[in-house]
Amino acid sequence: MQSLSEIVNVIPKTKIQEAKDKMQTLLNDPLILKFREKHPEISNEDLKIHMNRLYEFVREYKQCTNCPGLENCPNDFKGHYTKLTVQNYNEYRQITDQKIACKKLKAYESQELIRKKIRSFYIDERALKEGYSLNEIMQKDEQRLPAIIALTDYIHQTKKEGLQKKGLYLSGTFGTGKTFLLCYMLNELAKSGHTGVIVYVPDFIEDLKEMMKDTARLKNTIEMLKTTDLLVFDDLGAENINAWARDHVLGTILNYRMNRKPTFYTSNYDLKGLEKHFSFTSKDGEDELKAQRIMDRIEPFVQVIEVKGTNKRRTNEFN
Repeated sequence: MQSLSEIVNVIPKTKIQEAKDKMQTLLNDPLILKFREKHPEISNEDLKIHMNRLYEFVREYKQCTNCPGLENCPNDFKGHYTKLTVQNYNEYRQITDQKIACKKLKAYESQELIRKKIRSFYIDERALKEGYSLNEIMQKDEQRLPAIIALTDYIHQTKKEGLQKKGLYLSGTFGTGKTFLLCYMLNELAKSGHTGVIVYVPDFIEDLKEMMKDTARLKNTIEMLKTTDLLVFDDLGAENINAWARDHVLGTILNYRMNRKPTFYTSNYDLKGLEKHFSFTSKDGEDELKAQRIMDRIEPFVQVIEVKGTNKRRTNEFN
């Protein structure tokens, strides 16, 4: 067996010199020099023992300086960078490394926690994932400014006081951004820890026919809609309503939520138009009493906001 000195002698001197040059370049890196200033107790020998950690520290720092985004993070642990510390054990010093989550990873994880607080049924996920700032929302269409001010006042009041007894009823013509505004509200209030569910009513009413075959699913869905902190019924009035869905599903949910938790709505109808819509079903004809009963669970528990503006769907901006 060859001795270590014999093995070293086999290595070309150019390779040895190249390794020494790389080591010296690393030790002269501004990051390492700054680290040494912070820890003057470290000797050259201490640094040489931990060259791999020093190299990783410098490499990841430079990659983070030119960050290509969280998805394309080139570091060994995505969304993390290396931090060096020194542990002193009597006369022995050890350079240790820690993997620290970067700001972008923390922001992503925070947003994921918010999204987990919001459930959606039959809603385009893009409406929930959009991250517009308040200024961007206002600049989209100045005609909506009064509605946006009323919405933000509601958000601020809820953050300050907790859940309100009244929700919001956003009415207006097609494509003025009613759904988007309430998705914005759900995201903002989720940051304060409030859970939320948004339901596209026309598809929900149609799906109830299938849920009737699965009583457990129906019961669990109704229970979720009853108990979530914030419930949004989107596009109410666009559904083909039937008496059972109106009285035993919507009625049950709203009856429970009255004076407990706020419910929110978007609709092309004003409240009078919605009551007329609820008064007629294709099977049972007109029933104004049943319509009034459901409206008694809506109208007293909402603040009405009219959302004006141009049709964003025709310009492919957003809902």
